[in-house]
Amino acid sequence: MIKELVHEKEWIEAFAIMKELRTNLNQSTYLDFLQSMKKEGYKLFALYYNEQIVALTGIIMQTNFYFGKHVFVHDLVTKSSERSKGYGEELLTHIHHYAKDNGCGIVALESGLSRIDAHRFYETKMGYEKIAYSFTKVL
Repeated sequence: MIKELVHEKEWIEAFAIMKELRTNLNQSTYLDFLQSMKKEGYKLFALYYNEQIVALTGIIMQTNFYFGKHVFVHDLVTKSSERSKGYGEELLTHIHHYAKDNGCGIVALESGLSRIDAHRFYETKMGYEKIAYSFTKVL
């Protein structure tokens, strides 16, 4: 089952898995950021197996000049003990359908340079193309 997490209790339940991807977060910061992000349109979806969250994805629907109306995947993580069971594929496929159902022509995401296994998953299994580098400047 895949569902959007909308209540703080659900967000807290999901925190341990999100922390596997976003290791810099503590629960308080996670909840603070999530409150702000929700106001900006961020949605957090969880995939449940045996009534336990096994994978998460956080998305936002946006429009810009280069992608048009699209869904951007900010977060995609499967619980470390549950990887390679198809949960990431199932969750990302759900997001593809969600995007299409909401008039989006593209699903976009970024992935850290060191995440070679994730890149292989996105490109080989899910059909994503590597089209750009992402640059940041700490101020």
